[in-house]
Amino acid sequence: MIEYMKRHERYIKEMLGKNLQGEELQELLAYHDKQIQWMQHEREVHLITMLFVCLFTLILWGFSVVTPSLPHILLCAILLILTLAYIIHYYRLENGVQRWYDLSNKIKQHNQL
Repeated sequence: MIEYMKRHERYIKEMLGKNLQGEELQELLAYHDKQIQWMQHEREVHLITMLFVCLFTLILWGFSVVTPSLPHILLCAILLILTLAYIIHYYRLENGVQRWYDLSNKIKQHNQL
């Protein structure tokens, strides 16, 4: 997903470098805005998943504190690693979409010139 975002970002920057005019800029903006919509959906799905994994990690951690056992602690450690991976991935997704918003504004600025 992150690589897809990087490719799209390079494409938009390349197209902006070509000094497109009028209708071509409108088409580029429409395409880019559609990509943003897809990424917003992706962000929402990843946020929900990340929150559930965090919730289960906290519940299991609390359960492990009350009744400690090796399987509970190992499962808690695995979920903690998964939680950290989801947080990092979501952070990168969020920052990527924020950069795309800036690109959208740049396309609009080019269109106004």
